[in-house]
Amino acid sequence: MDVTIFGIDLTLNPVAFTLPINGGWSVYWYGIIIATGFMLAIIYGMLNAKRMGVNSDRLLDVVIVATPVAILGARLYYIVFDPTLTLADFFDFSGGGFSGLAIYGGVIGAFVSGALMCYLRKVNILNAFDLAAVGFLIGQGIGRWGNFINQEAFGIATGSSWFGMTSENVSRVLGEGVLAHPCFLYESIWCLTGALLLHLYSKKRVFSGQIILGYCVWYGLGRMFIEQLRTDSLFLGGPLRISTLLSVVLFIGGIVTTVIVLRRKRAPKEEEYIPQFADAIESESAESIEE
Repeated sequence: MDVTIFGIDLTLNPVAFTLPINGGWSVYWYGIIIATGFMLAIIYGMLNAKRMGVNSDRLLDVVIVATPVAILGARLYYIVFDPTLTLADFFDFSGGGFSGLAIYGGVIGAFVSGALMCYLRKVNILNAFDLAAVGFLIGQGIGRWGNFINQEAFGIATGSSWFGMTSENVSRVLGEGVLAHPCFLYESIWCLTGALLLHLYSKKRVFSGQIILGYCVWYGLGRMFIEQLRTDSLFLGGPLRISTLLSVVLFIGGIVTTVIVLRRKRAPKEEEYIPQFADAIESESAESIEE
């Protein structure tokens, strides 16, 4: 596939290599890139688990369960909000039918199943979520390059003669030679920058759960703007993009919750109540006992 991005011409092959299994089994760059982001996220979690007060062995148990649930959640989310698909398409592997995955569905599935596993394995949920927040941004930031290889997740026309990207997929949607916003690149940079900032801030966090709230604010802010540029959004009736709506909820919810918790932690503790004339009362009591 021929691709031009910022004036640079590239030729991309979605297939990384082919294994001699059943007449040839193709391994795609998309899967390799997603797996790489996933592994780096796990490595980050294992290396920082002790610092965040999480048992690494039990954390691995949580990851083993949450991972397949996240994939199923990403697929279900896509099926539910894509009007061209039905639940019958959920396990449709033919013709690329299983390619439709939505990151928000994966995030929801991962955190719901992760919370349940944390409860069962007696792992501090908020500490585990703080670890997962940075890991998710790492995985998302790297995983978006899989969209680039497949020429997905691009946006509307930039109106520029050099800024943007074009390919066969872009031309099919926007017209021959039109340059589109490289939304995959925007989100990749945003996520990896957020991963670095939240990692540094995690060393100074004030309360457990502060980093996952930071994830909600950071990712929600970036995604609500990037989503408005994309041409492949899922809609919730009319012009309302479901991912934009969720991004706004995450952004506002993250800020409000963080402010509330910080204000409670910084509020002065109530001093112990001491009755007036307490000393006099104690003196009188002592004299009564002596008499």
